[in-house]
Amino acid sequence: MSAAKDAGNRGEAAAARFLRQRGYRILASQWRCRYGELDLVARDRMGVVCFVEVKLRGAGAIALPREFVDRRKQDRLRCAAALYLNHRGLSDAPVRFDVAEVYLEKDGSLRVEYLEDAFI
Repeated sequence: MSAAKDAGNRGEAAAARFLRQRGYRILASQWRCRYGELDLVARDRMGVVCFVEVKLRGAGAIALPREFVDRRKQDRLRCAAALYLNHRGLSDAPVRFDVAEVYLEKDGSLRVEYLEDAFI
């Protein structure tokens, strides 16, 4: 496995732990379809299905992780989310798109900043 893929997996695991600690239930991880991959799909305490894009950045990164979720990426995530909802029979569920910014600290630890409703 590449170092980048390993780091990405660590970031997604950290984001999943963060969500579980806040009462979310993880429905899927690394769900793939023709539009790409949904990093995490979770359900919050209110029953909202949350599609979570996880972005990992190291110390000293030039831009915020959320800035890498551009309009093109958002469009692909929306299409993948629609497929996921249809595939799982959740077409009527309330949904939102979140971004989990995972920062690799200098000491090797991971810190999660979570943005609800990052885009529509």
